[in-house]
Amino acid sequence: MSNTSLRKLAFVGFLSLLGVVVQGQEKLINLYSNPMLIEHPVQKTSAAILTDTILHLPFFEDFSVNTLRPDPGKWEDNFVFVNKDFPINPPNTGAATFDVLDANGKLYSTSSSVPFIADLLTSRAIRLDSVFQPQPAALGVADSIYFSFWYQPQGRGDQPEAEDSLVLQFGYLTGQMVFDHIAYTDVWADDYLLAMGVEQINPLDTLFPPEGCNPNLIFISDRVYTWGDLIQIPCDSVFVPEQKWQTVWSAPGMSFNAFREQYSADFSQVMIPIVEDHFFNSGFKFRFYNYGSVSGTYQEAGGNVDQWNVDFIYLNRNRTKSDTSYPMVSFSGRAPSFLKRYESMPYKQYLAAPSTAIKETISLNITNLSSLTLKTRYRYVVEQAGGSQSFNYNGGICALAPFAQSSYQKCDDDCGAKHACPEVAELFALEFGQDSASFLIRHYISDTLESPNLIDSLVYRQGFYNYFAYDDGTPEAGYSIQPNGAFVAMQFNMIVPDTLYAVQMLFNRTNDESTNKYFDLIVWTDRNGRPGDVAYRKVRQRPHYEDTRYGFTTFVLDEPIALSGNFYIGFMRESGTVSYGFDRVNDSRKYLFYNTDGVWTNSQIEGTLMIRAVTGKGPILGQPEPVAKENSLRVIPNPASHHIRIEIIDSGIRPAIMQVFDLTGRVIMAATYSNTLDVSQLSPGVYFISVSGEDSDKMMAKFMISR
Repeated sequence: MSNTSLRKLAFVGFLSLLGVVVQGQEKLINLYSNPMLIEHPVQKTSAAILTDTILHLPFFEDFSVNTLRPDPGKWEDNFVFVNKDFPINPPNTGAATFDVLDANGKLYSTSSSVPFIADLLTSRAIRLDSVFQPQPAALGVADSIYFSFWYQPQGRGDQPEAEDSLVLQFGYLTGQMVFDHIAYTDVWADDYLLAMGVEQINPLDTLFPPEGCNPNLIFISDRVYTWGDLIQIPCDSVFVPEQKWQTVWSAPGMSFNAFREQYSADFSQVMIPIVEDHFFNSGFKFRFYNYGSVSGTYQEAGGNVDQWNVDFIYLNRNRTKSDTSYPMVSFSGRAPSFLKRYESMPYKQYLAAPSTAIKETISLNITNLSSLTLKTRYRYVVEQAGGSQSFNYNGGICALAPFAQSSYQKCDDDCGAKHACPEVAELFALEFGQDSASFLIRHYISDTLESPNLIDSLVYRQGFYNYFAYDDGTPEAGYSIQPNGAFVAMQFNMIVPDTLYAVQMLFNRTNDESTNKYFDLIVWTDRNGRPGDVAYRKVRQRPHYEDTRYGFTTFVLDEPIALSGNFYIGFMRESGTVSYGFDRVNDSRKYLFYNTDGVWTNSQIEGTLMIRAVTGKGPILGQPEPVAKENSLRVIPNPASHHIRIEIIDSGIRPAIMQVFDLTGRVIMAATYSNTLDVSQLSPGVYFISVSGEDSDKMMAKFMISR
């Protein structure tokens, strides 16, 4: 069955829950689009990948190599969103999120309130009939082949209703050929006009295909053709091997909280044995898909809903039902900020009280996915961008129990705390003549033998510019307040007096972007830890929808306002529902207040309103650097054995030098750029390849060596 036909399948059911409402006043709104995918539209996959890629056992995917979209070397389609934001505590960094947005980040045109098939994730063909290493051998039931994966409903997104299920199917070749499509060839109208001795081809005229095509196919003209026109003539019928699909697993939708209560885990692992003979052929495939349903009941309807997260897909022989562990040590989730209160803060404010601005310790999720307790070594390195400061922290060696036994590394003893809750070893540089600073923080975890599969790294850029930010820059939802006349305010604190220059806000796109949505932008002073007097008010502002990925809109104040201590920035809802960006990873609700009845109340929704305070006299510093084109560097095959092919897609970079790094950042290979590379001398494990251009631009990709 084709993907188009599959999308037409549906069963009856309705979605009644649109968003999360707290006390009937604050509300979370589902996102209407995915700006990251919109900014990086689907690129054409090379013909080599489309036609030549046949995979062999083992198949492994943890979605840590590619971002935004799946690796085209392993996957036929690109509908799911590969990210670190929506999954909660995945086995390692990254997962594939299924939702109701298409490959370009927009709501499916087929969406409805009746459950419909939304995202698909389809593997490329896998040789399940044979293996070729270490010796060629046929495969069958006796080889004990298992398919496993981890999954999670909702995550930081929207709860899928019971009818909005996640489905897994296995596909196999039947041995039959079935019609797929008609192949066409281009023929100049001049050839027909000369042969027929006429000046034009009229509607309903019959045209026969040229030599070499199927003579039984004819073309009935649908318009007038004359000299210089190009006509597409049917040439042949194309038949392909018939692929049938069989459902082997499904799960009904539920909330993340109900799922965690049922399984006592944030992700659940599924083990499926392959025991039916018809699956053991040269064209085995598997695919996941989700049902989604979009309610049309409310004004904010039509947003992204019904999320599922899938991770750690593994298919191999010689496995058992209890084979649920993997020789891997890794981090899970994003790297943390070293700041106690903010994600970023003005450098001037940090310099005034550095010891109170910095956390004493940070928190990391470290996981051991093997079945054995491992001796692990943790450290981090901090380097100042464009500066001289560099310091590191060494957490020493500690025992890390398997994830299945104790989840992440615990901080309840001195050893575990030095890894999972390490102290901040040193203050960031104090350069009083500067107005900004940036530091790159690299975390490393490994077993004591530093086996390639047992090493992982995590990177964070700590920025000090001229603005306060609680959020990480990525909204997982939208925030709104009801009714008209309601106020919302976010608290900030000036350690030393300064001026407020501008306010930045992120607005999510919605399906209703009419011009009758207004809010008042307001700045308040403090009164006993709550918003007090109005210091500034800019009335009847409209939301602006930026063209860039998660772009903030800047509202420059008419005149900078002198402030000290606590102050508040926010808005009054005047008319219409506005979807303000809401970060569900960082939780700053104790600094967020709302007022619907004359009394200021703390927010009850876990997360962070994406509103920022720009200080000083401008301009705004530390704006995000342009993101490299998604998947512009590809390594084929991945995993590789002895040789890799390097494919650069539409990057605009003229490649000059390439380097291969291990996970500690050590350069282990360097050469003039070539589109092929011999990696037979590399040990099995995970590596990075960097390609530098003549103008110093760089691209980087992650690949694995497996033998």
